[in-house]
Amino acid sequence: VQLQASGGGLVQAGGSLRLSCVASGLSFGDYAIGWFRQVPGKERQGVSCIQTSDRRPYYTYFAAGRFTISSDNAKNTVYLQMNSLKPEDTGVYFCTAGLRLGNCLNVNDYWGQGTLVTVSS
Repeated sequence: VQLQASGGGLVQAGGSLRLSCVASGLSFGDYAIGWFRQVPGKERQGVSCIQTSDRRPYYTYFAAGRFTISSDNAKNTVYLQMNSLKPEDTGVYFCTAGLRLGNCLNVNDYWGQGTLVTVSS
């Protein structure tokens, strides 16, 4: 399984970024795809995930209302649209995948490389 994350960058507070995760080596529609982040001084934490079988999304409390996860099953790609970004969202964002039913916020059987998101104040 390979997960290729991209889309990170530098943005001002209040701005937006869209992260992409392209998955290969798996039956995409059978997997949950998620995003974790590593922010300075904290442990890695789940951000959001999606069940690609029915495109049901799940969000951590700090992502709900600001972030939107979606999947394009034809492209084996999951997107994380991040709006109203805050400086505390700064960190490395990782794409993950695994076989999970229901809430998939802890899905982390497979990891991709991270993409750095920097939000300036």
